[in-house]
Amino acid sequence: MSTTVVNAEADGKTWGGGNQPLKASYGKMMMWFFIVSDALTFSGFLAAYGFSRFKFIDSWPIADEVFTHFPFLHGVNAPMYYVAFMTFVLIMSSVTMVLAVDAGHHLNKAKVTIYMFLTIIGGLIFVGSQAWEWNTFIKGDYGAVQTKGGNILQFVDTEGHRVALKDFVVVDTHKERVQDQRKSGLWFTSEGTLPTYTVEEVVHGLEAHDNVLVRTQIINEEGEKTVLSRAESLRQIKENGKLVVEGANLHVNEYGSPLFADFFFFITGFHGFHVFSGVIINIIIFFNVVLGTYERRKSYEMVEKVGLYWHFVDLVWVFVFTFFYLV
Repeated sequence: MSTTVVNAEADGKTWGGGNQPLKASYGKMMMWFFIVSDALTFSGFLAAYGFSRFKFIDSWPIADEVFTHFPFLHGVNAPMYYVAFMTFVLIMSSVTMVLAVDAGHHLNKAKVTIYMFLTIIGGLIFVGSQAWEWNTFIKGDYGAVQTKGGNILQFVDTEGHRVALKDFVVVDTHKERVQDQRKSGLWFTSEGTLPTYTVEEVVHGLEAHDNVLVRTQIINEEGEKTVLSRAESLRQIKENGKLVVEGANLHVNEYGSPLFADFFFFITGFHGFHVFSGVIINIIIFFNVVLGTYERRKSYEMVEKVGLYWHFVDLVWVFVFTFFYLV
């Protein structure tokens, strides 16, 4: 004997396998599936960054000392200002996307066109700003010396302010510098680009300027990088100096641990690719709106679907900005 229990309250409220699960169209459901899977990918990247930073917490670069530049304001110390501006622009583009979706619900073609255009402009500003930030990070500003153990030695004055190599190092024009190449049999030490200065030139410059000290990448109890005495500064450069580093790439990083640069390029680059892809999709949708494609369909659901993707990209940046730049 079998007993069947029927819950009358649940009848009609669960998905029975129709073509609109959760009262969402197939297109929106697929977009949600993509967003969930992509969110897991970004979560893995940020978790890996967190573990690496925790492991090297006593020598991790300080974001306020790395991202200090602002376009057209050379020499101005503006820590995190431009990153905050980029974040504001991206969030505002999310607002204009919300307004575009709302206008689409009301079948208001004119407003959808305006708000989609503003969203595209915001996305282009963000992508361009990220490209400028990459370029600045790669070129560097001060320069440093990498030790034989892979640590980074920076230079400061007696008041603790950063000093660039160009401010106290002079290039020895009488000494010919030869680049290591594979054809010369030095395949294991081949160089991509010769640095502007040699370690010997840095040593001579340091000896000639009594007000310049060496700062290590080790963070002290006050949360600041450790500054060495004059005698210890000279000893470290002479005994442990191996390579002059200018800027950052996937191998070296003048700001500190190379892992910081690796994660910076990978995480912000992956997010930047998402934003760039979103801009391209928004442009396609924008022209369809202008041509009246969705007006004839009496539905602006495509605007809503691309809006879901755009909001996701904005939300991911909030987490990247928080964990990578602020914490």
